[in-house]
Amino acid sequence: MTNPSPAGSAFPTARLATYTRTEQREILGDSADPYGVADTGLTWLPKKEHFGIRHEGRLVAHTGLLRLPISIGGVETEVVGVGGVAVAPDLRGHGLARAIVAAALDHARTMGPQHAILFCRPPLVPLYRRLGWERVDRDGEVEVEVVVDQPDGPVPMPLHTMWTPLRDGAAWPTGPVRLLSLPM
Repeated sequence: MTNPSPAGSAFPTARLATYTRTEQREILGDSADPYGVADTGLTWLPKKEHFGIRHEGRLVAHTGLLRLPISIGGVETEVVGVGGVAVAPDLRGHGLARAIVAAALDHARTMGPQHAILFCRPPLVPLYRRLGWERVDRDGEVEVEVVVDQPDGPVPMPLHTMWTPLRDGAAWPTGPVRLLSLPM
């Protein structure tokens, strides 16, 4: 399935059957830490749904999705985790991140949960804000600590946690946040 880019760019988005390490290298090169998060020491889940953009036969952008259990304010629910967002360095600044994330969110809206979340390094917060995401915070000021599962037990997420609604009027609930799985 190929769709015109939701961002209106010349780069059509497509659902991918898989997303392998080889495809990741096609976008980001052969780095030992392509997403810049190895220093967190976290164990991550693979995504189940994948979206990509090809340009001149080369995969140049990717986003993955995974439905996850979460507790917010003591109430268990589910979110769609967005991760593995990647844009080839030589094509950054052309709207590919906007296009690929929008395509993934269009699909996420069909998955049931009211919210999508992602984890990102501090320099990426402004990018995601421009794409309509908000930090998980209290009264717009203090970032809420988000706890995630790890093989040795729960730990605080060292990256910023951001959310976006998947339904009209869906506000982020208040209270402590605990991802009841490994992060995506």
